[in-house]
Amino acid sequence: MTRILIADDHEIVRQGVKAILSKRERWEVVGEAANGRDAVEQARATQPEIAILDYALPFINGVEAARQIRLHSPKTEVLIFTQHDNEALLRNILEAGVRGYLLKTDATQYLVQAVEALEHRQPFFTKTVSDMLVSSYLAKTDSSPSILTSRETSVVKLIAEGHSNKETAAVLGLSEKTVETHRAAAMRKLDAKSTAALVRYAIRNRLIEA
Repeated sequence: MTRILIADDHEIVRQGVKAILSKRERWEVVGEAANGRDAVEQARATQPEIAILDYALPFINGVEAARQIRLHSPKTEVLIFTQHDNEALLRNILEAGVRGYLLKTDATQYLVQAVEALEHRQPFFTKTVSDMLVSSYLAKTDSSPSILTSRETSVVKLIAEGHSNKETAAVLGLSEKTVETHRAAAMRKLDAKSTAALVRYAIRNRLIEA
């Protein structure tokens, strides 16, 4: 059996994914989570072969959850399942070791194919996403320092949600000083002069809901 973990903050989405996966007898959903923190804990407990994670999870976003899951369960393959398709997110998921990315709008057509690919330790990206990655790579230049790392993005998201540096450190399992370093780096790259500027960036890039 291939054990699968599903994490999405909308129960109707989790149930929809489960319904699609239940068509395969060898696939078993061993856990569900409504936020990134619970997803990491369930992955530790169940050690699934595949974790399907929404990007916009509460507490810890899907990319940071993937990073932590891969740290404690390196054999778990991760599929980021999201409605967001920007290039910065794609770069962040690759940096976190994620090898699967699927838009929710493509779920009916590609979800089974995506899980099958990860089940066999193969990456999965639709042609549209692959083209976006190639275009991003070809357009990348040394004059684009404003791209945040996945860890910086996680810090910005939590701060934009109203968490203090201390609370952000606790959520991400980092020292407060490390959080301050990532926050300063993000503000420098974004030329953000205040927390309000970080909040605007987070809303504009769909890290948080307006």
